[in-house]
Amino acid sequence: MAKYLSALLCGIVFGLGLCVSQMINPQKVLGFLDVAGAWDPSLALVMAGALAVAGTSRLVILHRAKPVLEAEFQLPKATHIDTPLIAGAALFGIGWGLSGFCPGPALSALSLGIPEAYVFTGAMLAGMWLFQILQSPK
Repeated sequence: MAKYLSALLCGIVFGLGLCVSQMINPQKVLGFLDVAGAWDPSLALVMAGALAVAGTSRLVILHRAKPVLEAEFQLPKATHIDTPLIAGAALFGIGWGLSGFCPGPALSALSLGIPEAYVFTGAMLAGMWLFQILQSPK
């Protein structure tokens, strides 16, 4: 039960952070991505703060023998850069640049009833479904 409450609390804090930082506002995000035009650098501070907290936390947490609410750490096994990774990163970036949303902020924006978030989330789910179809063994 503690694991689920912890996950819920972390999700709520993350969602609130996305709202406060305006990461759920597509116009704010697109302004940040418009480096050749009317660039809005404010989200760079949000990202810098997030990287500082995440990087420091990672160093501290990984010095533990195991996580607080799990039996062991579950870290990625793959360390190489391959075509699917680059293609996925490119698709992610294109989607973010066209819509101003990425998955976390889009889900937070759903709770506020932002119509574009519903369109983005539907397209994201369709893309995930298509990926599963294309990756399934023949």
